[in-house]
Amino acid sequence: MNGNNLIELSIAIIILTGTIFVFISAIGFIRLPDVYNRAHALSKSSTLGVLFVLLGTFLFFLFMEGYFSIKIFLGIFFVFLTAPVSSHVILRAAYRSQVPMAKESVQDDLKDAIL
Repeated sequence: MNGNNLIELSIAIIILTGTIFVFISAIGFIRLPDVYNRAHALSKSSTLGVLFVLLGTFLFFLFMEGYFSIKIFLGIFFVFLTAPVSSHVILRAAYRSQVPMAKESVQDDLKDAIL
């Protein structure tokens, strides 16, 4: 096994890891009971999955093609920066709109702080 095959295998494993995280995120979106839990599953694991896929793509172009893609690098940066923040803002708006929590929820930490 030469160096290129090892690099290709590593990149394939990184991309496969990202797709597994995105798949787990989709399962969490289907199975979880309310908007708060669903958004948590979507924001955390799908962000991580997209970052792994973009990282694998970035490494492929860097090592196999010899091309530093600033577009992919900026995509990684902006997904990492904006996805958790947007999820937080959407959930805060849902909470202020009084979207009910699931009956299984045990604790409401924002009840005294917001309403």
